[in-house]
Amino acid sequence: MNLKHAETTIAAIATPPGPGGIGVVRISGREAFPILTRLFKPRHTPAEKFTSHKMYYGWIVHPVSQEVIDEVLVVYMRAPRTYTREDVVEIHTHGSYLILQEILSLILESGAKLAEPGEFTKQAFLAGRIDLTQAEAVLEVLQAKTKEGLRLAMSRLQGRLYNEITVIRNVLLSVRATMEVAIDFPEDDVEILDQQELQKRLTAEGIFPLETLIANSEKGKIFRDGIAVVILGKPNVGKSSLLNSLLQEERAIVTEVPGTTRDTIEESIGIKGIPVRIIDTAGIREAEGAVEEIGIKRSKQKLDDADLVLLVFDASESLSAEDKQLFESIKGKPHLLIVNKIDIAFEGAIHETGKAFPGSPLVAISAKTREGLAQLEISLFELVTGGALKWDPVQTCVPNIRHSASLTKALHSIQKVMDGINKGLPPDLLAIDLQSALDYLGDIVGETDVEDMLDIIFSQFCIGK
Repeated sequence: MNLKHAETTIAAIATPPGPGGIGVVRISGREAFPILTRLFKPRHTPAEKFTSHKMYYGWIVHPVSQEVIDEVLVVYMRAPRTYTREDVVEIHTHGSYLILQEILSLILESGAKLAEPGEFTKQAFLAGRIDLTQAEAVLEVLQAKTKEGLRLAMSRLQGRLYNEITVIRNVLLSVRATMEVAIDFPEDDVEILDQQELQKRLTAEGIFPLETLIANSEKGKIFRDGIAVVILGKPNVGKSSLLNSLLQEERAIVTEVPGTTRDTIEESIGIKGIPVRIIDTAGIREAEGAVEEIGIKRSKQKLDDADLVLLVFDASESLSAEDKQLFESIKGKPHLLIVNKIDIAFEGAIHETGKAFPGSPLVAISAKTREGLAQLEISLFELVTGGALKWDPVQTCVPNIRHSASLTKALHSIQKVMDGINKGLPPDLLAIDLQSALDYLGDIVGETDVEDMLDIIFSQFCIGK
């Protein structure tokens, strides 16, 4: 890889905007410590005697006016034992954003450059401290919506995906080396390239591991990105009560008057580790006014975008033509039938619904008493995951979408090698596709020239990380 990090000292506020107990300004680069010595007045130990990775108490002072800006703790971390493998300084201030901004301004005036989004992590990657999969995992750790999503990101941050990719690449490199020998000594190619053994090795140590990683990517996407779930039903079947029960708070207004919900209501919750954006919709019926008509139109738009539909029925009433029309409108989408109000249900209500819509998964609940809510969450989880997620996120590699695309291309390249072997192609042609597979795997961990891709990846970070 030909990428070089500019010989520039960078600085940024590393804590979120807004008041807090403490705030942190981070500096990285060869000028980090000289800038600190110009701005920091230690209480006891002179700066020239600072020990790396030890905190010191004192004040940030304006270098010209000598005005005290804030009482702080600072830590100087000498390269290479730092996040970026450069000299790093962190200044821990009171959590006033005005103070943080003033200190950052003094640092920039002293010669540092304002860090771009993700530039500290980018430098850690360019310095070889982390690979590209770990750098991306840093962002996913920051953005994790559930505990399971966090565990998936931490697994990659610890290098699990890099290690698995490295094992596959080493196998392909070994096969490639054998092919190179066969190319150099064509008269001995039968002895050098045992085609049957080569296919067995590529299948067991290349194709199967890649297929597993690709499958895990599809599963992991659910925990990382989450799903959109729409609660649908005719007016007054208990959609808003169901939303409130899932949230365990009174988020939506509930009354006996049909059509109370005039607009969509969206909230985020975690259901068994899956981030769920749950959307309560206006009851879909013939509108009784302009406001309700807009709400129903928005409900239909949300329905089109939903990953899963919870279609709610009222167990205290027989199924109506309206209920059946709603079912017809969602038959092509993943759905779960919810028979609500079982605390006041008429006898046979659940059986009637199941018989009317055979083959559709069904859960009976009372949003009012919360009976059946636990089973609803289990059924939703099994429906979304196919019931196949028995693996432990800590022990499982879960590539992201970018990784999955490259893994798929690598898999296709190896399959082309397998086809070429079956067709009796010479080693020099087989080696081309094998090298393509190696290049695609190199893209994942950042061991190819990927400057444009890096700009895209790190632009998604916040400034200061």
